[in-house]
Amino acid sequence: MKFLIVANDEKDIDLSFSLELSSYLREHGQETEVLKNAQEQPGLSADICLVCGGDGTMLRTAKIFGERIPMLGINLGTVGFLTEVERENVHAALDRLVAGEYSVEKRMMISGTVGNTQSLALNDIVVTRAGFSRIIGLNIYVNDQLLDTYEADGVIIATPTGSTGYSLSAGGPIVSPRAHVIVVTPISPHSLSAKSIVYDASEKIRVEIVKKRKTQDTEAIVSFDGEPGIPLSVGDSVTAEISSHAVSFVKLYDTSFYTILREKLI
Repeated sequence: MKFLIVANDEKDIDLSFSLELSSYLREHGQETEVLKNAQEQPGLSADICLVCGGDGTMLRTAKIFGERIPMLGINLGTVGFLTEVERENVHAALDRLVAGEYSVEKRMMISGTVGNTQSLALNDIVVTRAGFSRIIGLNIYVNDQLLDTYEADGVIIATPTGSTGYSLSAGGPIVSPRAHVIVVTPISPHSLSAKSIVYDASEKIRVEIVKKRKTQDTEAIVSFDGEPGIPLSVGDSVTAEISSHAVSFVKLYDTSFYTILREKLI
């Protein structure tokens, strides 16, 4: 079996942790390759990708390897909701992998389109105010039908995986990662009626930037999984829908999603 080990060099500064994992696996007859940060490597293949870092490292790695190589996160950060293994339990986890005692779980992704640019998100697509804009105007369309106009700091379009991230902190619901839905949550809306809404994954969501005041220029940005944002102006739109791409997560234990919620969030 071949293991790809992706190391976050900000959390594993000298790669000592990742290299120790590589040594341990090689001692147990496995093939390994250590990669400093997630970066595309044409032709690179492996049976399992070990991601050493936190949730941000998992998100970056998912876009590059997550569709073709099942990922297992090893938490070197804080909460690490996407990471299943803590560093103190890593050798026991590796033993289970070598023994084949694991399963693979698929997670849906969403595809976002801005003009001629298209990108994927495992967690969320966030449209938010930028520059000196205060609150911004956002028309929300569902299947090209206008649903509502938000006056808010922005809006979050989240997957079930992303429902425990920024969307949750903005008041959105927690959704089981097995669900196929899209969650749309306004950020600090200036209306008591503006609420988070859960849509079926077959729905297409479009967010249009609209002018709120005649005397105020509206500036916004859109970000995919926390990556550097793309500038938006009045009239620009962001369209989000379920992607044909899916990410594979390695599951070592039968621990339920709800047990993880209790341990990490409550």
